Amino acid sequence: MVEALVQQLLDGLTVGMVYALLASGLSVIFGVMNVINFAHGELFGLGAYFALAVVSPLGGVGFYLALLVAPLIVGGIGVLIERFTVRPLYDRNPLYHILLTFGLVLIISDLVILVWGPEPTSLSRPEFITGTFDALGGSFSRYAVFMIVFGSIVTAGVWAVLNYTRYGLIVRAGAQDRRMVRNLGIDIDQYYSLVFGAGAALAAVAGIVIAGRGQVTPGLGSAFIIPAFVIVVLGGLGSFKGAVLGGIGVGVLQESVIKPDFPAIDGFTLVPALPQFDGMIIFILMIGVLVLRPRGLFGSEFNEESGQLLVGADRSLLTDRQRQFLGAGTVGLLALLPLTSGSLLEPSTVEFLMIRILIWGLFALSLDFIMGYAGLVSLGHVLFWGLGSYTAGTVLTNVTESVLVAAAVALAVGTAVAYVVGYLSIRVSGVYFAMITLGFAELYHNLVIDIDGWIQDGWLHTVLTAVPGVDSAMLVDFELTGGSEGLFGFSTFYGVGDIGVHLDEIAVYLGPVTLTDRLLLYYIILSVLVGSFFILRRILNAPFGAVLKGIRENETRVQFLGYDPTVYKRRAFVISGMFATLAGVLSALSNPFVSPGAAEWLKSGEVIIMVVLGGLGTLFGPLIGAFVFFGLEEIIQDGVVFDSLRGLLTLVGLSGVADTIPDFTRRWRLVLGTVFVLFVLFLPSGLVSVPAKLEPYLPDRFRPTRATPAEQPTARGDD
Repeated sequence: MVEALVQQLLDGLTVGMVYALLASGLSVIFGVMNVINFAHGELFGLGAYFALAVVSPLGGVGFYLALLVAPLIVGGIGVLIERFTVRPLYDRNPLYHILLTFGLVLIISDLVILVWGPEPTSLSRPEFITGTFDALGGSFSRYAVFMIVFGSIVTAGVWAVLNYTRYGLIVRAGAQDRRMVRNLGIDIDQYYSLVFGAGAALAAVAGIVIAGRGQVTPGLGSAFIIPAFVIVVLGGLGSFKGAVLGGIGVGVLQESVIKPDFPAIDGFTLVPALPQFDGMIIFILMIGVLVLRPRGLFGSEFNEESGQLLVGADRSLLTDRQRQFLGAGTVGLLALLPLTSGSLLEPSTVEFLMIRILIWGLFALSLDFIMGYAGLVSLGHVLFWGLGSYTAGTVLTNVTESVLVAAAVALAVGTAVAYVVGYLSIRVSGVYFAMITLGFAELYHNLVIDIDGWIQDGWLHTVLTAVPGVDSAMLVDFELTGGSEGLFGFSTFYGVGDIGVHLDEIAVYLGPVTLTDRLLLYYIILSVLVGSFFILRRILNAPFGAVLKGIRENETRVQFLGYDPTVYKRRAFVISGMFATLAGVLSALSNPFVSPGAAEWLKSGEVIIMVVLGGLGTLFGPLIGAFVFFGLEEIIQDGVVFDSLRGLLTLVGLSGVADTIPDFTRRWRLVLGTVFVLFVLFLPSGLVSVPAKLEPYLPDRFRPTRATPAEQPTARGDD
């Protein structure tokens, strides 16, 4: 028993030290710079891969050298990131840093695969820290002890620098009150590059240490970044002490309390149910802390800096009537597009790509409603997308073949969940709101994966078998969500109740074209998208929408006018969640496979990219962003552009360079991430702002006539 307890504690401390190193760098960066760096996980992974580059030619002996060289390289990369991407955004809302680092995640993750490949690789270790040693009647890992000792030394060193050096004192003072530091004549801004580089180096150290324990994979950073954010929130944003203690605490909680199955003592199991909640408890803790104590256990009060998200375009080259005609023409073209299937466009393009674009356009539209008009950046909006997909799929698979019933149930569930999540999340704002919505999304993601196990052999199994008529054998093979494999075996139906008609059983004639199956589904989805657009537009043109815009611009002023911002934001969140749920339902109908991957946090990043690419706060901007996002993805993956470029390079004698071009056809995330970063830096208002920016360069005859402001009365001398 003692041996088991020591082993579990040792496992907890090893993982906890990795968390502490990763979270401390993340926390220091935020504390000094107010930057939420989602690319921190990718820098964590880069540390492991640069260590691999050092160790591979030298063997295990190179591991010690890698611990020195790799963090320096990653730290230098961090300095460059701060200098050329983060620094231009300091005068904007801190939430722009989240958008920027989402793009960096796409860039770095694809670069890693491009350079090192997608296959997992092992990192060799010196013989001295390999194997086991005997103690307390059991055998324990030498490398586990090394991780704890080395992590403690690095952590103590960083603590000493922060507390006993001039650099550290300035950094700590800047984290507490940057204005005061500036008033003392210290330019805190010049320390930002060093802070960001040091945080990146700490992430690299953590990546090297954990890579020595397992394998180096491209997804290494993504697996650790979300728990790191949880730790930072628990400990307190900007608190080094909170990050270290939170990291160790979460590591011990995961490895020593939640996961292990302790032997029973006199028939009593110490922790019988907790292993079934692995992956959920830390997110429950995160949500609880944000609701009850947003500043965390050791953090100080964080006042978000001023600066609103840039939305839409200030002016347009088109009048309102011209924009209406343009919108009607676009819908007409989309309606005629299926008729070109097989002539202008490939049938698969119309039947799959266009359906995907329309559904994601609705999803982006729902996010823009709260992000662009209420100023609420939700990193967990994918929760409602996944909820709609899974609820509709579960109803169609296990209850009825009626799409109408499935959609109604999904919308009811999505609305109820949106109200609960909104009620708890709206209590906080800014960065805290973004983090709590992320926590809810991850909580749902883990729930979908685990719930079938609970039903088959867990606490839900015990509860259900207590119901009369429910036999244990009935639940052994029962699958509600399909777990990690997802749902299979359903398609699209019409009808109500038990009366179901498959789409492929319906023939709809549009001129010479017979619309069946996916073409008919395309028109259904297009109709839902257009209808949703006009409903949201009507809401925004109503007094409710005017209050939302006022909250986005100045929440305090709206409150002084007698409106309760909390109520309006909560209602907006529920409305947005309903339409996101509807998009998820349509996704389930268009794809018979519903996977837990639909609720991963990176999906929230992708839809944010669409919204920003098109233009925040415009409704039609997110639709444009969805077309651009998937259009670029399709063009890049098709390889036509790169084949042409390869031919051109070969023609001018650069065949060696041309041979590398085909690799980029699989790196569409790299291209899209780069485009998105450039948009955040140079065109934050999105594509909808391009006409207004081009107006000064147009001839006078192409410029719209604008009303001149009325002359202001001149003040008299005796006023």
